[in-house]
Amino acid sequence: MTLVDVILPYAVEGSFTYFVPSLCEQTPVCGQRVVVPLGQKKLVTGIIEHVREAAADEETDRYRAISYFPETFPMVTSEQLRLWHRMSEYYMCTLGEVMRAALPGQLRIEKESRPRKKAQPVFETAPAHPLNDEQNRAMEEIQAAWQSKSTVLLHGVTSSGKTEVYIHLAQEQISAGKQVLYLVPEIALTTQLTDRLRRVFGERLGVYHSRFTDRERAETYKKVLAGDQYDIVIGVRSSLFLPFRRLGLVIVDEEHDSSYKQQDPAPRYHARTTAQMLAAIFGAKTLLGTATPAVESYYNAQQGRYGLVKMMQRYKGLALPAIHLLDLRKAYKQKKMEGHLSLPLVVHMREQLDEGKQVLLFQNRRGYNSYIECPECGYVPKCVNCDVSLTEHKPASESQGSRVESQGSRGGGRLVCHYCGYSIPAPAVCPECGKGVPRDRGFGTEKIEEEARALFPEARVARMDTDTTHGKDAHEKLIRCFADHEIDILVGTQMITKGLHFKDVSLVAILKADAMLNQPDFRSYERAYQVLEQVAGRAGRAGTEGHVILQTSDVENPLFTYLKHHDYEAMYREQIDQRKSFRYPPFFRLITLTLRHRELSRIETASRTLHERLCKVFGQRCSAIIVPAIGRVQNLYIRQLTLKIEATASYAKAKEMLEAEMRYVRTLAPCKGVLITPDVDPM
Repeated sequence: MTLVDVILPYAVEGSFTYFVPSLCEQTPVCGQRVVVPLGQKKLVTGIIEHVREAAADEETDRYRAISYFPETFPMVTSEQLRLWHRMSEYYMCTLGEVMRAALPGQLRIEKESRPRKKAQPVFETAPAHPLNDEQNRAMEEIQAAWQSKSTVLLHGVTSSGKTEVYIHLAQEQISAGKQVLYLVPEIALTTQLTDRLRRVFGERLGVYHSRFTDRERAETYKKVLAGDQYDIVIGVRSSLFLPFRRLGLVIVDEEHDSSYKQQDPAPRYHARTTAQMLAAIFGAKTLLGTATPAVESYYNAQQGRYGLVKMMQRYKGLALPAIHLLDLRKAYKQKKMEGHLSLPLVVHMREQLDEGKQVLLFQNRRGYNSYIECPECGYVPKCVNCDVSLTEHKPASESQGSRVESQGSRGGGRLVCHYCGYSIPAPAVCPECGKGVPRDRGFGTEKIEEEARALFPEARVARMDTDTTHGKDAHEKLIRCFADHEIDILVGTQMITKGLHFKDVSLVAILKADAMLNQPDFRSYERAYQVLEQVAGRAGRAGTEGHVILQTSDVENPLFTYLKHHDYEAMYREQIDQRKSFRYPPFFRLITLTLRHRELSRIETASRTLHERLCKVFGQRCSAIIVPAIGRVQNLYIRQLTLKIEATASYAKAKEMLEAEMRYVRTLAPCKGVLITPDVDPM
């Protein structure tokens, strides 16, 4: 009797075994999709992991028959299965969870619709731009470094011409019959980059990200599987799961970006690490590129684990933007503020707009106000499901300049939880004491957009954040409008910081630069530098002199001195010393355990029990029980523990011991139902 071990898309350890009916004409193979019964009536699509003959003494009566094979060929390659296994082991998750992340939804269901027949676009291609001397040097150094290192870090300042180097390296691989995967951290980056790559690679370029429909992603997946449609694919982290046949190069652009880390659900993988796993399976090369390397990546390059190539001059010798610090404390005292924009900034904006230039305003918080507060009793409206204050958003119509009033609310606005989506009308009078009129506290992109419209009524103002980019093509439309000069002032969150190229942006303003430094995270300093340097890099990219006005209440902070001089090395040296002293990466590796449950008493018991057991096994490597800043989300109480494992210790052995302790705690009656999720290499 032929048996198949099948991976099903569930968080269950191991695979499920079924038998192949004797009358079945199909010969099963590994990686093939198969529809199998589960429970009384349910049919589920799985992937065959192993095919074997039943042992002579094996009890086969307990196995059920497969229902049918959707195809006669494997839908998952052997290289993909190897990657799934490596990810499952490294990130402490099940194969089913990896499968669920890896396959488009349409390939995980019993029935699928037929692909739509549509005319294939014809793209006019042109040769890639020739490289200048600096780019040629960098390309040659990368190729030389690949002779001894499989991974190379390209540290190039903003607008140094890294993308053109990527294109030439990709062409080289394609000429050798290989495929290229070009990873970007955000969907927003694919718009301009896709246009640029299409001009060179035409229809041989594939695009893959979550803004496509399930049908579109499934069609792209099948084209990659066929092996003869795409030579190069550009996409976000999920592109790592595509069924490449002849991968030769993986480019990880903006490798420092935290968007490369999957948070929920499992697998909680980092695309940079997974890209190196994938490249190793194919014997391919990996290129990490950025103007602001992750501390861990730069450390690996310094230690000789990665090759290191630098491009420290902007393309065509353009100057890096001049950064000007503006002391917010003095500006407020001297009454030199127009809302949240300082008078010097307003003057400079007017000068640039009068010259026909464009302006970027960066505020790393969406919404209108961070929260509202009653001046009489101090009441702050909070979410009923999460331990977090509600953020005020005004009506969509108000973004167009009109004011909509609603009975009993502040201008028709709403208070919204950014964690669970709960919302209520913004009250006109405090619901607690019935006396005070709630006051604004903090500010977000909506308020800055409103202030910019009021200060510059003749200017065309737009906003780019998750609230304005819900639609499938919203990113693309906004970016194209700004690139085509249909927008004069663009207000945005981190979306506007990453890899975008606008030739007429002469001024970038960072409105509350020190806000990112006040986060309870050992990476906050590094991230603040990366975000601020990246957003500053949007200015002066095409011959226009670039200026950055950085508003801060902490002008003496060394971080801003490093930024003024674009001195990544100084920031890195300070951070690497602190990381070593306080036992953080790259000297230690982290695993964070998050416990969740609806009952506070149960989660307290479970976290205390797990902590006691881990301390016996790992000693001081286990942290105290941590109550996160937001200790309840969607009515689930949260507790955390963090393990710090020496980089020289066996990470695999540590995870094995940790798995055993988690399994034991889950079996205890007082801990039943508590969800314990490990996050390997958390961000």
